[in-house]
Amino acid sequence: MNIEVIKSKIHRATITQADLNYIGSIAIDEDLMDAANLIENEKVDILNINNGERLTTYVIKGDRGSGSISLNGAAARKAAVGDLVIIVSYASLDFEEAKSFKPAIIFPDKNNQI
Repeated sequence: MNIEVIKSKIHRATITQADLNYIGSIAIDEDLMDAANLIENEKVDILNINNGERLTTYVIKGDRGSGSISLNGAAARKAAVGDLVIIVSYASLDFEEAKSFKPAIIFPDKNNQI
């Protein structure tokens, strides 16, 4: 039996841009992606702490070292620049493997730096 568990979490990142006219996705600083063990095109849930919105999208690479967290396309309507969000991805693991699995969880500062 497989179950879904948290694989990666960026806890309390700050939205730096919301671009309604982009195709879609969330752009995340590559340093944050690496630290949280996220890859480009990975499915993520975005949980907006400020307004309670929740949405699902996919990751694209943001400029390394920039601290950028940009919601794009329709998702841009779900957050404002300055909002705090939690970004979560999941993995499907064997039940026994899941018991000992340790997710990558990071806590960026107010400038989205580790």
